[in-house]
Amino acid sequence: MDAMKSGADVLFILLGAIMVLAMHAGFAFLELGTVRKKNQVNALIKILVDFSVSTIAYFFIGYSIAYGVHFFSSAELLAQKSGFDLVKFFFLLTFAAAIPAIISGGIAERAKFNPQLIATFVIVGFVYPFFEGITWNQHYGIQAWIKELTGDEFHDFAGSIVVHAVGGWLALPAILLLGARRGRYSKEGQIAAHPPSSIPFLALGAWILTVGWFGFNVMSAQTIDKVSGLVALNSLMAMVGGTLAAWFVGRNDPGFSYNGPLAGLVAVCAGSDLMHPLGALIVGLVAGALFVYMFTKVQNRWKIDDVLGVWPLHGLCGLWGGIAAGIFGSTALGGLGGVNVLAQTIGSALGVTIALLGGFLVYGLLKVTVGIRMSQEDEYDGADLSIHKISATPDRDSNW
Repeated sequence: MDAMKSGADVLFILLGAIMVLAMHAGFAFLELGTVRKKNQVNALIKILVDFSVSTIAYFFIGYSIAYGVHFFSSAELLAQKSGFDLVKFFFLLTFAAAIPAIISGGIAERAKFNPQLIATFVIVGFVYPFFEGITWNQHYGIQAWIKELTGDEFHDFAGSIVVHAVGGWLALPAILLLGARRGRYSKEGQIAAHPPSSIPFLALGAWILTVGWFGFNVMSAQTIDKVSGLVALNSLMAMVGGTLAAWFVGRNDPGFSYNGPLAGLVAVCAGSDLMHPLGALIVGLVAGALFVYMFTKVQNRWKIDDVLGVWPLHGLCGLWGGIAAGIFGSTALGGLGGVNVLAQTIGSALGVTIALLGGFLVYGLLKVTVGIRMSQEDEYDGADLSIHKISATPDRDSNW
């Protein structure tokens, strides 16, 4: 029976890892569809290479920082329990690698390629696992302190704060230090629109992310005996709420409509195992509206050139989700309880603070040492030709 349980757990979490791995294709196509045509190849290559660099950083450094586990043992030891510890690493790696994938969308179209790979290594190797270990592995006694102070630990079931808010708030310093794309804003206050290059690819990316998210959330149980249909239904309701709110507030704009489900899913991660489905629906509705409102304000009023809106989508909706878990997870609002708003606020604020400090430190050092922005000529030509020497749709014919 123990062997059957181990095998079932391995298969369960492996399927989750594969579903979240597939989400990285969603990140790639969402970015590809949003950026201009001259930067489409760059979007595809960045997500793939970032994932590979993330794997190396997390395997050799990050996972050990977060969980105190390393892989420098014999294969015989590693394969115990049907290799459960190995597929658990694979699953948690796909979460860690989402951080640079999130950042990628914010800094698109003007960031240098190799310095971003350095940033990916440092963030996934050191910054992200530092907070991951605090939240999910009781590091430094912070969870115990929050529980003593508020009566409950900080709860983040599937990463509204650990993954999404951290990713979004890490991206913000990078976006600010890079500055806006050339020609985006004039000195007279005018705004040059850069519409999505491909709504079909943007929609494809959003659909891939949405489907994979059910692995992201449901498989966060990590063992099959802890799986809960409540997580699946709450994810569905938040996705629908986010979609409808973004569609309505965004006045039927397809870019907003397809980012709406992502906003809802970002927000519901933290409390998806605790909320009543009606609470999850409200969380999604608020997140969808929040994304549209803040994306518009950030781009048009504050003139922060966040290309995919990753700070509003992941940073702010993730922050809302972390706090919302303390509201709608309470028994007073039909939830399972074991959470409170103060604990959620403290844990969420800690995640935001670590991400902001880490972002300014990593990207600030890179900016003053190797530089993080493409030259004006390279940016004008586009990252595809400047970095990868080929466009997404080359039309050159043979000359013979």
